Amino acid sequence: MKSKHIVILGGGISGIGSAILAQKKGLDVFLSDSGSLSTENRATLTAHNILFEEGGHTEAKILTASEVIKSPGIPDKAPIVKSLLDKNIPVISEIEFAGRYTDARTICITGSNGKTTTTTLTYQMLLDAGFNVGLGGNIGESFALQVATTDRDWYVLELSSFQLDGMKDFRADIAVLLNITPDHLDRYNYSLELYAASKMQITRNQRPNDTFIYCADDPVTARMLTQHELPTLRLSFSGSDNFQAASLAALAAGVPEESIAKTIKNFKTPEHRLQSLGEFDGVEWINDSKATNVDSVRFAFERMKKPVIWIAGGTDKGNDYEPLYQFTPNIRALVCMGLNNEKLVHSFRGRIDEIHSTSSLDDALTRARKLARPGDVVLLSPACASFDLFKNYEDRGKQFSQWIKNQKN
Repeated sequence: MKSKHIVILGGGISGIGSAILAQKKGLDVFLSDSGSLSTENRATLTAHNILFEEGGHTEAKILTASEVIKSPGIPDKAPIVKSLLDKNIPVISEIEFAGRYTDARTICITGSNGKTTTTTLTYQMLLDAGFNVGLGGNIGESFALQVATTDRDWYVLELSSFQLDGMKDFRADIAVLLNITPDHLDRYNYSLELYAASKMQITRNQRPNDTFIYCADDPVTARMLTQHELPTLRLSFSGSDNFQAASLAALAAGVPEESIAKTIKNFKTPEHRLQSLGEFDGVEWINDSKATNVDSVRFAFERMKKPVIWIAGGTDKGNDYEPLYQFTPNIRALVCMGLNNEKLVHSFRGRIDEIHSTSSLDDALTRARKLARPGDVVLLSPACASFDLFKNYEDRGKQFSQWIKNQKN
C-alpha cells in the first residue's frame, strides 16, 4: 500500500515538528518554505532525511499531496493555499495533525489577550501538582514534536485563531476562551464576526463531559454563545482575570485547590508582557512586545503612572487606534518602528506632540533614549505584528531586552 503523501507548508517550529511526527508515523513527507530555513531547522530536516525546499514553493510537488499541514502564519489567501483548496486537497493545522496521534487529555486556551500568561500559569499548576504535562501550541515546543518524542498524560495548549481555523476533528477536553476583541482583522476580511467565529472553534467537537470556561463579562463572547449550542459543562469567570481562568481549568483537570494557591503565590509573569527591564538614566524600560493588538496596548497604558515614550508599529492587522486616544495626554512621544508607519503616524498626528518614524530597532531605541527624561517610562507595546522586522514577537522582545542590557553595560 502506497504511503500517504504529506506536505508541510512552512519550516518554523510547527512545521519541523509536524514533519518529524509524520515521518515517525511512516508517512511520505515533503516540507516547503517560501523563505529561508534557519540553520538549525535545515540541519534537523537533513538529519531526519526529510525532503525539503526553501526559497519558494514548487506547485507541481505540493499539489500531489494527500493532505497539507500549514503553518499558522500562512494565510488562506496565499496563492499556494488557494491552489490546494481549489483542488480539494485538505489543509489542516499542526494541532489537528498531532491530535490524531495522542490519547493525552488537553486544556486548550484562546482569546485575543492574556493567552500566554493563562497558558503558562495553567501548565505550571498542573506541573506543580505532579501531572505528566506538556506545554505547546503557540508557545513552547511544537505540539507535534512532543507527540512524536514524548508520552504525556496532559497537554496545555495556547491556540491562536489561525491554529483553530485548521481544526476539523480535534477536540479540547477543557476549552478556555478568555475574551474576543478586534485582532488579526486583516486575515478575516476586516470582520469581527468572522474573527469571533474562529475563536469559537475552541469548542468544536466538545462532548457533554468536557468543560468550556469563558469570561461572563465579555460582550462578544456572550453574543457568540447565543449562536452556539454547546453540550459541555460551562464555567465562567469575571473580568480580565487570567488567574481565575487558569484556576478553573486546573480544577477541572483535577488539581487540588491548595496546590493551585501555592502556584499562584510563586508565579512570575512571562517574558515580553509588561516586563520591566529596570532603569538607567532615571528612565524605566518596559518590554511589552507581546502586545500585538490595540486592546493589549490599552491594558498596558492603564497601568502606566509615569509619562510614556511609546514605541509602537510593525505589520498592521487592521487596527482601529481610537480606543487608545484617551491615553494620549500621558504619552510624551510616539516612536514608530516599522517598514510602513503611515497609518500609525496618521492616527496620532495632532494627538501626540512628538511623533518620530524609524525603520529599525536600533534607530527606534536610540531616538527613544534621546527623548526620555528622568521619571519617564519607555514602553515597547507595538499594537502590531512583528513580521516586517523580526521573526516573531519573542525575537522583537529579546532584541529590545538585549539593547537595554548593552546600554547598561
